[in-house]
Amino acid sequence: MSTLSDLLAENTGMSGEAADHLQTVVAEWQLLADLSFADFLLWVAVSEELQPDGGDYVCVAHARPTTAPTAHPEDVVGSRFTVDEHPQLAKASREVRVCREEDPHWYRDLPMRREAIPVVFSGTVIAVLSRETNLAASRVPSPLEIAYLGSAGDLCQMIVDGTFPSPGNQTDTHTSPRVGDGLIRLDPTGTVVFASPNGLSAYHRMGHESDLVGQRLAPLTRSLIRDPFDATEVSHRIIEALDGKPSSRTEADSRRGAVVLFRALPLRPAGQAAGALVLVRDVTEVKRRDRALLSKDATIREIHHRVKNNLQTVAALLRLQSRRTSSEEARLALGESVRRVSSIAMVHEALSISVDERVDLDKLLDNVLPMVGEVATAESQVGLSRKGSFGVVVAEIATPLVMVLAELVQNAIEHAFPGGRPGKVELEVERSARWLDVVIRDNGRGLPSGFSLERSDGLGLQIVRTLVESELRGSLSLRGLRGEPDESGGRRMGTEAALRIPLSRRL
Repeated sequence: MSTLSDLLAENTGMSGEAADHLQTVVAEWQLLADLSFADFLLWVAVSEELQPDGGDYVCVAHARPTTAPTAHPEDVVGSRFTVDEHPQLAKASREVRVCREEDPHWYRDLPMRREAIPVVFSGTVIAVLSRETNLAASRVPSPLEIAYLGSAGDLCQMIVDGTFPSPGNQTDTHTSPRVGDGLIRLDPTGTVVFASPNGLSAYHRMGHESDLVGQRLAPLTRSLIRDPFDATEVSHRIIEALDGKPSSRTEADSRRGAVVLFRALPLRPAGQAAGALVLVRDVTEVKRRDRALLSKDATIREIHHRVKNNLQTVAALLRLQSRRTSSEEARLALGESVRRVSSIAMVHEALSISVDERVDLDKLLDNVLPMVGEVATAESQVGLSRKGSFGVVVAEIATPLVMVLAELVQNAIEHAFPGGRPGKVELEVERSARWLDVVIRDNGRGLPSGFSLERSDGLGLQIVRTLVESELRGSLSLRGLRGEPDESGGRRMGTEAALRIPLSRRL
């Protein structure tokens, strides 16, 4: 589906500032749809310079209400109407006023009432909103419906005036309270004339035990908020809305521990002060869960930090033991154990600073692999290189994968280049949506005659096989490269280990 920007570029010669204003309207119009119990469609006139059938109107965006059945179950973005098919669009643009349809309009067996609202920017009509109400679901007039529709009418008139949405109001509509969360209507003096049931419940949660109607909302709200600075901030936002100034959302803690989001919108249709709308949302439980998750995350990171410290202590003890032993074989075995424990410690160190139990494997291997080369042999002149990116992986993969790669690299350095002879080991990685494929290739002496991975009794390869099969659920193969042609036309020597790990269930 084309975006609003794409459709505006394809069908109009609209300036960037005007297009930005329409983006702001679309960001705010869910409020209008919910207050109106109606669908809102945004129409723009097709430019004759860009399209041969210019003069038609094309729908570039659509919002459905959450408070009533939609009038358009199907997608209508991209639909075109001629002026004859929808004369109100042209009439609203020409007369710069809200044009209402006197008789219901039938659309695909659904009766609906249509209204056209011109969108004015810098004194010019740049688009038209169509408010389309599904009349099939009968509604009984109630104080809530009357308050909602009255507020919607004021905001629609402000769209015609060019004062809503305000150009300077960059409210985050995704986190702001919505109509269904709680709505309070104020008269020009700041007195509550209507409060929805959810709005009243939010104030009851804050500690106000009586009805809101007839109360001066700004001083009442100030008295219920714990922090003096927050209390002053919220009350000022309400007063500023009464003075015609838009405001962004504000969060405050009440004296009784409730956490509430506030947003105040001025109502000034045709430039006349008509009060304000205050949207409220009780987010106490949401904040409690957020705090619990943050506490849990902090605990997990602290555990990783302590495990890392303990593993470093174990590595230090093994290193001390290695220095005291007289057996060269025991010293080498202890050195390998130090390297394995240190590799696991580095994984836990990375997890201790991660906020989502995920590890940047490239950064981690840049620290682990040089350590492998140092431990493998003091005389080693083997160069390590990596091609491709491992990316970010979950903790479930990180520890066994780092162990496997470290073991394979060390195995290549120790056995492919005996006596400290020079060479190189390459890691080549390719990552797709489902698989992580790693090839470790050396240019050493190759595999011994009759070698079998399954029958190998080396500790390193046993560790690798166990981790690949049981932890990573992947596959591993080793093959000699002796005599195979390389990219330069010569004959390749060495060994290649190919590792494939599934990622689809772990990301």
